Order: sequence, then C-alpha cells, then structure tokens
Amino acid sequence: PISEAKAKIDKATVENFVRLRNRLTSSTSLLDKHTAPSGFFSAIETILPASVRFTSLHISLGDTGSKIQGAGVAKNFNALAVASNAFAADGRIKDAIFSNISINKDSSVSFALSATLDSKLITFSPSVATTTQP
Repeated sequence: PISEAKAKIDKATVENFVRLRNRLTSSTSLLDKHTAPSGFFSAIETILPASVRFTSLHISLGDTGSKIQGAGVAKNFNALAVASNAFAADGRIKDAIFSNISINKDSSVSFALSATLDSKLITFSPSVATTTQP
C-alpha cells in the first residue's frame, strides 16, 4: 500500500510545489523587510492640526530605527504647541524636538523638527496598503 502510493506521486508536481513554497517564502521575507511610508503620511495627516504644515521632510532608515527631519510653518505658537502635544499623546512619532523656532513677518512660526518613528509607521502592512488606496 505505501509503495503503491509512493509510486503514484508525480515528481514534477512535487517539484512545482516545492518551487512555489520557496517563492512564497521569499516573497514573505521581502514584504517583511519592505518599507512603505504611507502609514507615516496617514499618521501625520491625522495627528497634525491643519494650521501646521511641513515645507520639507526627510525620512532616514537605519539599523537603530527610523528618523524624520523636517522644517515647517505653523499659523502661530499655539498651533505649534498643539502639534507638539499631539505627537506626545499619539506616541508613534517619538522624541519630537522642535528647534530653530522663529516668528515670520506674517506672525506665522517657522520651525525645524527631528523625531524618531515607530517602526510600524513605515513597515509594509497589507491593511495599510488597502486602506490608503482611493
């Protein structure tokens, strides 16, 4: 009985299944390492008040974590304080440091920002990919 079952196994089919398994394993590994900033941009859109905007933004990925550096403009000091409190309350954008704060002629406030990102904000996630598409 076992030898008959063994004889009926198609070696080509087994080889195809092994190749498929190897490709799926490889794909999973690639997706686990893939970065996708869409989660970060969704978080920024939710966290920041409309009266605060970035004029430049740089995301750097490294072995010790992900960091952002940017510059922006807030309508006033209160708006910048609200942004700072929102980052602290949310917790996904950590150690946010606002620096180079200056008042512009129109009473808006320019600033620089450096912070550390929660890795979940930039790691590919199928749920983020499907919910951020139009």
